[in-house]
Amino acid sequence: MSRYDLIGQLPHHQYVHVDTEFTHKTPEVSSIPGIWFGLVSYPGRAWGCNVLLESGAVYRNLPLHALAHTPNGLRLRWGVRQAQHWDCYGSGFTTLAYDTLRGLECVAKTAAGWRWGQYVCTLAPVGDAYSAVPSQAKELVLVALLNGRYTIQPTDRVVFKDPSFTEWRGWPRGLKRQEDTYSAEVEQPIRTQGMSRADSRRAFKDAIKGEAPV
Repeated sequence: MSRYDLIGQLPHHQYVHVDTEFTHKTPEVSSIPGIWFGLVSYPGRAWGCNVLLESGAVYRNLPLHALAHTPNGLRLRWGVRQAQHWDCYGSGFTTLAYDTLRGLECVAKTAAGWRWGQYVCTLAPVGDAYSAVPSQAKELVLVALLNGRYTIQPTDRVVFKDPSFTEWRGWPRGLKRQEDTYSAEVEQPIRTQGMSRADSRRAFKDAIKGEAPV
């Protein structure tokens, strides 16, 4: 696992097809091969993808919906809202391919509905105000979909299938959103729902003084 600021790399590169409408002034072909290796995280914007093109050029900050992992994937109409659910929280992030999830089949809730695919890796915002609040903190799952496209969805919009362990019974129900933080030095959970990062720190300090909200 590595921590990055603004730019970083995928745990392992992806061979992709790039929509030339995003890269060329006057495209001669509809797509070209590429190697997707890098990410750009800019607050309030969609994730950017840094790609090595067949010409040797590196094209920076392509939106995810400009890429497909199969040639036919680019024929499918796929926009930024299908490619990801949230914009970047901040410039800090980390990438990790969990060994437990590597290669697992999964289903993701996209703006186009449920789509099956395969786990690629996990992206997580780091050091921003939202991530300090449990109900807002996110890990994002990059999925290579069976339709040839990619999507980045938070963990509450992805369900995994492990034939040796999980049982598919439809979308999980009854799970609650995490709202508390815990400390070995404080006797009770600190409730931080809806708090800013500064307020969440203040709540922690108050809890040490014995004034934790309940």
